[in-house]
Amino acid sequence: MPTGTSSGLGRWVFPGLMVLWRWCAAVPGDDGARESARSRRSIAIKLSAFSGIALLGAFWGSVVAIAELNALYLCVSLIGCVFILLDFRIGVGLLILLMPISGSWVFPHAMFGITGLNPLNLLLVGTLGSCLFRGLSDGGLRGFMPRPLLWLYIVPILVAGVLGSRHVGEIAPTLLVIYESLDSYNMAGYLRELVIKPLLMVVFALLVGAAASRSERPEKFLIPMLISIWIMGAIVIVFVFQSGAALDHLANSGSREFLSALGLHANELGRLYAVAYALLLFTWAESKEPGPRLAMIASMGMVVLALILTFSRGAFVGFIVVNALFLLWHRNVKTLILSGVLAAGALILLPGAVYDRIAAGYGQGLDAISAGRVEGLWLPLLPEVLRSPIYGNGIGSILWSEPMRRGAGETILAVSHPHNAYLQAALDMGVVGLVLLCAYFAHVWKGFRKLSVDPELSPTMRGFYQGAAAGLLSILVSNVTDSSLTPKPEQAFLWFAIGMMYGQRTRRPAGRMGTAETSSLGSVLVREAGRGR
Repeated sequence: MPTGTSSGLGRWVFPGLMVLWRWCAAVPGDDGARESARSRRSIAIKLSAFSGIALLGAFWGSVVAIAELNALYLCVSLIGCVFILLDFRIGVGLLILLMPISGSWVFPHAMFGITGLNPLNLLLVGTLGSCLFRGLSDGGLRGFMPRPLLWLYIVPILVAGVLGSRHVGEIAPTLLVIYESLDSYNMAGYLRELVIKPLLMVVFALLVGAAASRSERPEKFLIPMLISIWIMGAIVIVFVFQSGAALDHLANSGSREFLSALGLHANELGRLYAVAYALLLFTWAESKEPGPRLAMIASMGMVVLALILTFSRGAFVGFIVVNALFLLWHRNVKTLILSGVLAAGALILLPGAVYDRIAAGYGQGLDAISAGRVEGLWLPLLPEVLRSPIYGNGIGSILWSEPMRRGAGETILAVSHPHNAYLQAALDMGVVGLVLLCAYFAHVWKGFRKLSVDPELSPTMRGFYQGAAAGLLSILVSNVTDSSLTPKPEQAFLWFAIGMMYGQRTRRPAGRMGTAETSSLGSVLVREAGRGR
């Protein structure tokens, strides 16, 4: 809208509204006049509300015209935060839906050119603030931060981050182009990208736990998880279909970056799908309701197809681990027969490209099987562990390691991570950090297994925790050739399960909820009961 038109409109509209308000708010002396004044005051309030909505719409419309979709994202995020203030569990449901998607290209990573300002972070901050405020008012913060999570996991990462921040200026020049996310390669960018950003996944898990502990039926949080699984699976399926790429091309070792256009590497997507498949499979096996079981079966078929299209050998191994655990924990004749029939059918129907991908490098030595990782990465990096074997060299220490500074791209692979989660932990945090992180995941495994046989839980939730345990083990196995023990986007469903575990262990019955919580959940019912009396 032109400036002159805008100023002219403001010159007439705002004084007119003020006159209308004064006329409606006037209070005459007699009773009839007072009644009329009340009626006019009510009309004035309604007109003001409609005018406010219209002005807000006009304002955001003009902002959208200038800032395009950024303004729309900001507006939706702020509206979401308003609802979150009423009940932070609304925000948790949205986070469960969006967290796995946030690493892909379909989700905005920045608004107005500001790194870190995006809908997910706004939602996370708003939900955390609402949760902390509610916890302070009803004493619900007790147990919000489990001690094993703090001392075995968060503290080692923070310590390694402080150690690594001193070496940012030593990053190998060859890797500067690869690691573009460190703004000007300074300390602030390092801490934001390699320490704070990964730990946001832990904050997400804590919020899930807080929400689950205040819910009468935590299994309702599986609904946004299921929706997110469908979105993430559809992303790869639709992308491959629209690209028209042949399966032989996708299975080729030189095409491992094909899916990176989606924002996540094929190996990362594969591990994400393996965990999702584990959650779906075991939840389906234990659930007694026909509707959810049908949804789980359809979801499993879609996830398996998406997993195959990644052609990630690590994901294939994780998939095999999940199914082996399913057979081990559900040992009966019916399961064995059904699994045998499905396995035979799958082996027959699988395209040859899958077998070619699985067999890549076999017969040519361990280095060929590992895609050059043994001689081109792992062996050259082992001396770096000895430089600081106790407490490590800091988060992301491969970036300034001597092999990378000396000959990345010539004698060894030019990469920004060691492609082995355990080697990475030893490099970054030393033996102490590696032991602490492994001890934490042992604690998580024990928690999953305990809840999976808890008779007080519904069959659906027992199956969910069985699947979480299987998904955790599949990730730990596939981590031998990639990924990290620190949080990554591909671990979104795993950290969701970890949050559910903590919430389940501290869940309070509805009758024991704090005053503020009861008010937020059932204020309408309380008022209606009072009217009934």
